Amino acid sequence: MAPRGRTLLLPLAAATVLVASTIFLFAAAGARWRPADGGLPVPTDTATSTDFSAVPVTTTPSSNSTSGSKDLSFLDENGQPDDPGGSTLTAAAEAARCDPRAAAVRVFMYDMPPEFHFGLLSWSPPAGAADAVWPDLTNGAAPPRYPGGLNQQHSVAYWLTLDLLSPSSCGAAVRVADARDADLVFVPFFASLSYNRHSRPVPLEKVGRDKVLQEKLLRYLMAQPEWKRSGGVDHVIVPHHPNSLLYARAVLSPAVFVLSDFGRYHPRVANLEKDVIAPYKHMAKTFVND
Repeated sequence: MAPRGRTLLLPLAAATVLVASTIFLFAAAGARWRPADGGLPVPTDTATSTDFSAVPVTTTPSSNSTSGSKDLSFLDENGQPDDPGGSTLTAAAEAARCDPRAAAVRVFMYDMPPEFHFGLLSWSPPAGAADAVWPDLTNGAAPPRYPGGLNQQHSVAYWLTLDLLSPSSCGAAVRVADARDADLVFVPFFASLSYNRHSRPVPLEKVGRDKVLQEKLLRYLMAQPEWKRSGGVDHVIVPHHPNSLLYARAVLSPAVFVLSDFGRYHPRVANLEKDVIAPYKHMAKTFVND
């Protein structure tokens, strides 16, 4: 598919492996391709990349241990699997399907402080695990709930993060624990939620929390060896709300953005040559058999 025709048109009604994997596949295409005369940064040759042996990496629960789960099913108009009698994968087949070496896209996700993601949903590490960065999603535990209403329109970053955290997530995009093995680096900043909730200063604040978080984000990313190695062109950031990441977007423009449109972006900051369009989540009621 031609680079200028890479527009993602998928419903984001739930955090499915299909949707998350597709977004990362498109993001990988944007990260690897840059026009020679477009003035955009060109990725460095991976064969000559910097040694990352000194990069601290936190190992997270691997999806390779998942066994006996059903393969991905499509849903009918009533939300039921259209192949309820689908086959069950053996443990060996499941392990092979989840092997990062066989994945179409390998994704490394920063273990960023909770204030950038689930802390915006009032989540905090439990007692006895003060250093925890992520909520525990093992054993079927429910994740922190994303706010409803129009907030759901721009919840893409939340679903992508959950997909990478899920112990059972295993699709075309697979999370890896070592940045040296990754095709993409995902930045789990809930930029849209930060804008919706904290763009305006509250009493006694001179600067809104959203702007403060963007400044912290810049300092965090500029200090990371992964960003320094590529200049950010292999990073995926999700400022899906058109007004989100307003103060940091120009500096972070080498990255692949997942957006709802290009209406409020300078073409040098966001464009079809590198970015992915993920539409608003469908908020209207769906009529069965319509």
